Amino acid sequence: MKKEYSSIGSLLLLLSVLGIVFAAMKPQSHEDGGKSLSEFSTKRAFAHIEAMTQKPHYVGSLNHDVVANYVVQELQKLGLETTTQVGFTLSDGGNLVQSKNVLARIKGTDSAKKALLLLSHYDSAPHSYSHGASDDASGVATILESVRAFLHSKKAHQNDVIILFTDAEELGLNGAALFVTQHAWAKQVGLVLNFEARGSSGPSYMLMETNAGNAGLVKEFAAANATYPVSNSLMYSIYKMLPNDTDLTVFRQQGNIQGYNFAFIDDHFNYHTAQDDAQHLDQNTLAHQGTYLMPLLNYFSNANLAATKATVDYAYFTIPFAFISYPFSWIWPMAIVALAIFIFLVFLGKAKRIITFREVGRGFFPFVGSLLVAGLVTYFGWKGLLLVYPQYGDLLNGFTYNGHAYIAAFVLLSLAICFLFYSLFSFKKVTMNHYVLPLLIWISINFLVAVYLPGAGFLIIPVFFGLFAFGAFVLTQKSNWIFNVLCGIPTLLIVAPFIQMFPVGLGLKVLFGSAILTVLAFGLLLPIFGAYAKKGILALLFFGAAVGFFAKAHLASGYESGKAKSNSLLYVYNADTDKANWVTYDTNLDSWTKTYLGEVPKKVQKTDDLPLFSKYNSVFTYTAQAPKINVQQPTIAFLRDSVVGNVRYLKIKITPNRAVNRYDIFANEKMDLHLFKANGATVIGQKDTQLVRKGKKILSYYVVNNEPLELQFRINSSTVFDMDLMESSFDLVTNPLLNLKKRESWMMPTPFVLNDAVVIRKKIKPTPVVAAPLVIPAVLQPIAKDSLK
Repeated sequence: MKKEYSSIGSLLLLLSVLGIVFAAMKPQSHEDGGKSLSEFSTKRAFAHIEAMTQKPHYVGSLNHDVVANYVVQELQKLGLETTTQVGFTLSDGGNLVQSKNVLARIKGTDSAKKALLLLSHYDSAPHSYSHGASDDASGVATILESVRAFLHSKKAHQNDVIILFTDAEELGLNGAALFVTQHAWAKQVGLVLNFEARGSSGPSYMLMETNAGNAGLVKEFAAANATYPVSNSLMYSIYKMLPNDTDLTVFRQQGNIQGYNFAFIDDHFNYHTAQDDAQHLDQNTLAHQGTYLMPLLNYFSNANLAATKATVDYAYFTIPFAFISYPFSWIWPMAIVALAIFIFLVFLGKAKRIITFREVGRGFFPFVGSLLVAGLVTYFGWKGLLLVYPQYGDLLNGFTYNGHAYIAAFVLLSLAICFLFYSLFSFKKVTMNHYVLPLLIWISINFLVAVYLPGAGFLIIPVFFGLFAFGAFVLTQKSNWIFNVLCGIPTLLIVAPFIQMFPVGLGLKVLFGSAILTVLAFGLLLPIFGAYAKKGILALLFFGAAVGFFAKAHLASGYESGKAKSNSLLYVYNADTDKANWVTYDTNLDSWTKTYLGEVPKKVQKTDDLPLFSKYNSVFTYTAQAPKINVQQPTIAFLRDSVVGNVRYLKIKITPNRAVNRYDIFANEKMDLHLFKANGATVIGQKDTQLVRKGKKILSYYVVNNEPLELQFRINSSTVFDMDLMESSFDLVTNPLLNLKKRESWMMPTPFVLNDAVVIRKKIKPTPVVAAPLVIPAVLQPIAKDSLK
């Protein structure tokens, strides 16, 4: 009976710690009762979000200026002199747009020092009717409310505080590029605090961006003493591998200005969709953003911002209400010390005859077996679920509405597999013998981390506590369950959050990684779990719980209003062939798309003719003939087309004759374009005269106020001119000439692709080239005449 009490007690303690770990990641309430005007109010911040997100406000939309004006007015209400910065930028990804940034400045007592910059963007994502509540009205609102509270407190501060709300972040970080490369204030910035979102709920994670060492940023962040810090150095290592740049990336790359990102990523399925509205935003998450900015604004408005500069790196991680860090230079010594302690304890146990290599070897089967089976079952299990539920492929971001149920199901199934293997191959009396292999594998992992991924160097901490539990057994030949639980807590604090974080951040395709990490964590907790007498029963209980979550996921596998299916449709008219087609990116057609594509649509055979950018490399899948409608084609004028020597000079103006939103320009890959300009802008950061591009795409121009597109460049005179354009208007469902029916309530436009657009495709055809006359200086004309005789 006593053993059963210890098992129940340890399980309850572990579950309690897990509850604290996840609950402490963000505020669990956003009530503002009794808060003074000098404090951040989630209610007031949320009111800003509701005001800004009544309609989509992507660049070029009617509501875009409405939101920009709202932001200006709110800054002016705070008594701040507000300015705007307008200009064209052409990003290195080929995105051209005229951005309109909104700026204000709070003077400090020592304006000679570097300024603190508060950063967020106010435009919403195009193509998908996103209202931009999380991304990024939440950031704008966090800054507006924090600045209001900061000004109300009337605290003296040394550093100027610059407020920058950028435009066109969703198109290519163009607003940030406009500020960094063209605004005088950019050179005065010493540190940036950027507020972002890639979902609509969950904790907000802090990510640093720097071109040099992060030690200064780490130390200063710790000194600012945020209430709910959630971060670790592994996250930034992974972030740098992903295509998820923010405005802060431009500051780092173009201005060598470092700073902090604060972004939440859960409920990723709402990101850039029509469901990114105020109703889907978790207000506790909004409150979490406020718990970052208020203490950081108070601290960095007085701090020496030069102290954030460093040349060395730190590993860092958070546990509830604490931020812990140490230099990268400690990682190797810590791994070596752990290995030395491990070897000493193993041979001491061998000398005491409580560790036998035979039993250590037998520990291979339960641990490695659990790793392999859990990893393979989860990997192929998810693959199988995609076959059973093909609708899961409709959400391009890879995280389904029932994604958390699947995380729970596969984690519980992995635990069931662990208990099953250890019930078959391990018993209480040999638990510590079988603990040797998990410790050795964890130490080996940390040596690999030291070489290839030092940002994860904090993973050695749980290993040391595992060694403490192992050492206590070797020295006393007894195992105390309370001490083992205490030694297991660091595993829950540090490792457990990653089990959920990886599939949330990277998609359910990495669920197998969560399964493997669950088994590895189980291995570190073996002194606790290995002492359980009824592992077989626990295996059945965890398996039953996993089945329950699979059932829950099944019941939530359909679509409904608020958890909608994404679909896509475009009307494409080819002016050269005088033919029109419906096209889609969808693999699973629904009643809405089948209305236009038919019950048995034709597959698109050639998908790379004029490749449009897509974050997830989406291509057209099905097509069907569409009726021709009277759509006014753009006017293409060659303002210059002349040859001097072996160089051909071109200046092309494309003027819309209807309300349009986007131009995509393509050129044959054999055309080398030099000294390229688009509406007077050159590619940011371009060092050579030749335009660097990938494939046929030259640029995507997002049109504001129906302004024409003007291209200027040079090519070799022997090069065959071969260019195409696509002119798009985002009015497919509202165009009276097409009269499309509305989507049903459980549908929404697919994000991350050109969607719901009326597209004209057309060759850019030049007029006959006229060679420029050869001009001979007067002093050489007699010589020239003689040579012609």
